[in-house]
Amino acid sequence: MSSSSVVVVGTDPTMVYDALHNVIAEALGDLDPSFALQDFTAKDVTGSGAESVTLRVLEALNTPPFLVNRRVVVVRDAQSLVADEVADLLGWMASPAPDVVLVLAVVGTKAHKLVKGAAAVVEVNVSSRSGDRVSFVATKLAEYRVTTDLATATRIAEQLGDDMARVDALARTLQSIYGSAPLNFTHVEPYLGDAGDVPEWDLTDAVDSGDATKAIVVARRMLDSKGRAGLQIVNILQRHYLRMVKLEGSGVRGAEEAGALLGIKGFPAQKSLQMSQRLGTQRIATAVHWITDADVALKGGVSYGGKDLDTDMDVTELTVVEILVARLAKMTQGARRR
Repeated sequence: MSSSSVVVVGTDPTMVYDALHNVIAEALGDLDPSFALQDFTAKDVTGSGAESVTLRVLEALNTPPFLVNRRVVVVRDAQSLVADEVADLLGWMASPAPDVVLVLAVVGTKAHKLVKGAAAVVEVNVSSRSGDRVSFVATKLAEYRVTTDLATATRIAEQLGDDMARVDALARTLQSIYGSAPLNFTHVEPYLGDAGDVPEWDLTDAVDSGDATKAIVVARRMLDSKGRAGLQIVNILQRHYLRMVKLEGSGVRGAEEAGALLGIKGFPAQKSLQMSQRLGTQRIATAVHWITDADVALKGGVSYGGKDLDTDMDVTELTVVEILVARLAKMTQGARRR
């Protein structure tokens, strides 16, 4: 590894530390870790009143390698370091010692000062766009020399949904079983586990497009993944339509004004404004009424049966949610822009 400092950054701790494992392995190469590696965790001492971890880290960074040609110094949970400790590390990063590599793990955003000061950055965040998810899956499988085609990577991404943190473990499992032999989805499927959750805008986009079938599929996926209960799905839709309530009749004309009123920015504000204009007062009021009825139903207002023994799905929850999203989508389908 040619860089003197590397930061692994991401918002999901599992993904950060999976990537960190590989970065450390690359930095070490064929060196013996017992001589070449010093591993620290900021959370072990920071804020506890004990000696700052950076004193020991800086000592390791400024000590020449012994019996090896390179030293690798790792700091985990570096986002927990306080300002003075960050400044100390940034000072070293600006003028690094020869034959020493500093590897930092930051659970957070790229705005962190340590990320900006690093010679190299490994970002592990994955956007919700399907193409980005597929690309991440394909890259991670290739990293472990697991051979699949694009169709298989796409199916994996669809199954895992938002739960991209599972890709690394899946790749390691497949590599240990199949090595680099070509795989299709039939080989991979038994190791995928339950369906992962999907972002809430998958549901609201389906409803807003008037696609009742897709809205039902997404809602069922949310319930199947155990990522959200029926009431949480209702709350997502409630927030979505209450934004339109605020905008309807407000006189707001553009995305910037809509964002200021709603407390959100960019495309979500523009989308809420467009849907408010498309649906109008009566349809928005009807939607809010349906959502309120669904909320009451899920809190014991109706019963269509208990859990299905084959799918473990709550029949009442599924029925209420499917009826709600289908009605909302159908209403949107019939709306015309004013």
